[in-house]
Amino acid sequence: MRGRGRRQPGAQPGSPEPVGKLVLASASPRRADLLRAAGFDFDVRPSCVVEWPYPGGDPAEYAEALARAKADGMDGEPVVGADTIVVVDGEVFGKPDGARAASLMLHRLSGRTHEVVTAVAVRDRHGMRSGHDRARVSFRALRPAEVRAYVASGEPLDKAGAYGLQGAAAEFVTAVEGNPQTVIGLPIELLERLLADPPRGEGPGYPPAAGDVAADLS
Repeated sequence: MRGRGRRQPGAQPGSPEPVGKLVLASASPRRADLLRAAGFDFDVRPSCVVEWPYPGGDPAEYAEALARAKADGMDGEPVVGADTIVVVDGEVFGKPDGARAASLMLHRLSGRTHEVVTAVAVRDRHGMRSGHDRARVSFRALRPAEVRAYVASGEPLDKAGAYGLQGAAAEFVTAVEGNPQTVIGLPIELLERLLADPPRGEGPGYPPAAGDVAADLS
């Protein structure tokens, strides 16, 4: 797909602004699949950033800080960093640190609706900018045996909230409000806006989050 390029949002017809080859600072095969399906040319260079514990405050700002750290810690440009978290009752779930943590997370999500926040950061010659999108996911009630079997499969151990929308956990989900790509880990529309818009400010929150502008799901 090298050289294919993409016309950026807002460009006038007949005046394409191709995006060069990206660096994806993530080992997530789901994010790579989404980029590939959207037609981007990219290299995968996983970030070595160690995700620090949630310090409190706005979960979206925390996710953006992680995404920015991942993009900033990688050579090359433009670099794309991303981070996904799950929020339930004000508690933030990242990736579980083992089978027991995964099981506890899934039991907390059982029969309830939770929020998923995915933050995306882009660092290129214009500087750094980031944003986030939100979605809400509802789970049916899970039987203990289902949770044990799913955790034993190993699938939830590298996923925020201990589940993947596109995997075996899809049968747990009864509804998704918002962009499924946000739940999977990389909302392409948000990424395209970040690539198209040079930063006009510093810090998390520029440009405004797609979820905050397009759909207030809270």
